[in-house]
Amino acid sequence: MKSGSKSTTLITLALAFMSLSFNCLSQDNYGFPVQAKTDKGTIEGLFDTRSALSQYFGIPFAKPPVGDLRWRAPQPVDSWSGVKNTKAFGPRPVQAVVFGDMNSRSAGISEDCLYLNVWSPAKRNETGLPVLVYFYGGGFVAGDGSEPRYDGASMAKKGIVVVTVNYRLNIFGFFAHPELSKEAAYKASGNYGLLDQVAGLQWVQKNIANFGGDPKRVTIAGESAGSIAVSALMSSPLSKNLIAGAIGESGAGINPTLAPVALGEAEQTGFEFGKKAGYVTLAQLRALSTKEVYEIYTESKRFGFPTVVDGYFYPKTIPQIFGAKEQAQVPLLLGWNSAEIPGMAFMQGLPYNDENYVKKVKETYPNDYDQVLKLYPHGSEKEIELSATALASDRFIAYSTWKWFDLQRKNSNKAVYRYLYSKLRPPLVDQSRTSGLAGGTVEKNSSAPKPPEAVGAPHACEIEYCMGNLHLIKEYAWTPDDFKVSETMLNYFANFVKTGNPNGGNLPNWPAAEATDTTPSVMVIDVESKAVDAKDDARYLFLDKAYKN
Repeated sequence: MKSGSKSTTLITLALAFMSLSFNCLSQDNYGFPVQAKTDKGTIEGLFDTRSALSQYFGIPFAKPPVGDLRWRAPQPVDSWSGVKNTKAFGPRPVQAVVFGDMNSRSAGISEDCLYLNVWSPAKRNETGLPVLVYFYGGGFVAGDGSEPRYDGASMAKKGIVVVTVNYRLNIFGFFAHPELSKEAAYKASGNYGLLDQVAGLQWVQKNIANFGGDPKRVTIAGESAGSIAVSALMSSPLSKNLIAGAIGESGAGINPTLAPVALGEAEQTGFEFGKKAGYVTLAQLRALSTKEVYEIYTESKRFGFPTVVDGYFYPKTIPQIFGAKEQAQVPLLLGWNSAEIPGMAFMQGLPYNDENYVKKVKETYPNDYDQVLKLYPHGSEKEIELSATALASDRFIAYSTWKWFDLQRKNSNKAVYRYLYSKLRPPLVDQSRTSGLAGGTVEKNSSAPKPPEAVGAPHACEIEYCMGNLHLIKEYAWTPDDFKVSETMLNYFANFVKTGNPNGGNLPNWPAAEATDTTPSVMVIDVESKAVDAKDDARYLFLDKAYKN
């Protein structure tokens, strides 16, 4: 009897545990399968009953760029029979841990990485919805479309079909070589990551109507390298007619920010790279395993490979294309953050004082230092810190973004809207960590000096705000002010995607910039957002001459 009672008790406990497990699983999963047709076959994703969104993750939009397709322009994916499961993010592109603070939800790392993701709010038989295609940042060396900060659900809830697109990176995405140029039908090489983005936009044109989207209402957006890509896609004859609007967050492919180089220079760089590694022919390089290519690249200490004026994707430089009015004539919303990079990047570790600051300015601008010291003034230690931060940020990425802005407003009759993102980050939840360079956090270095208090909003910090994803980013102690700023920025972006104009509802009015205005309107996005007249554009006019763009 005791034995039987014991068995009964164990069975009862087991059944209770199974019931509990089943209930937990059922409560975590609020989706049921949904299918959509693409030009290559049927896919199956999930409809999330909480968000009322159909979600399709890991949709192939090109053949896997492996084997003989390594370092080739993306090729159309083969058709398939049956139903392809697209419920999980595809692998992210091969990359080193360059930015240790990046997060990913993807299924590992692979050269087989050309997948995209769709979030659709379309109801039964609903069509004609606006579309946002978002390209990730990461310096063209890291990143992927599954990162939580790029999640499309919050934007999709605004009535927009959202797409994130993977593209090849670093040596796999931007390697040029004389033999590669010789074998290509367009007689050039490099830019494979950008060509992947074009293939993603072509997929959208062919297929987005099946997800409720309107192929004539596609806005592209991105941050940092993603923003540079948007400026490039506006410029390229391969993509400029595939878009109806553009959003750029901190970056344009204009000197000194990852601007394209001449094809001959890129080919020589690639040839010398291979030769130094012991591989003088393309056949030898293609025969290498993923691990071998990865290792020779990481051992080289290179930060990627440059984009290329290849006569195909890039017929000319971005300033030349915009100057000739040959870019996409579409509305543009763009801007940058108030402290993109710390002032110490300019001071190179020297303390903020008058002697050190003047010394660094004279070293950098030996013929124009008087003018620079007027534009970026020095006095108190705090003023020097602010000026060094502004100068470092402008040289890093703000100037190139300004130049893109200036080119579009002067060479297009479409509206251009400019912002300055200024919300300071809240404290970290885990004080043993510190903010990283690419958006998240990394372990504190106990031997490193305490970083100075923030004087503005750093690079990449606005992404989770504009995409409405603070709730997915757990590292920061978000406050009601943060959610207020996020709602403001999300609505500005959503309005722009829908209408080409960020204004609407109860948002503060955001005027478009006038082509001839010397102090064009800038929307300062903060707890209390407001439009102001630009007050520092003389800095960018000076840098424009210095960079000869």
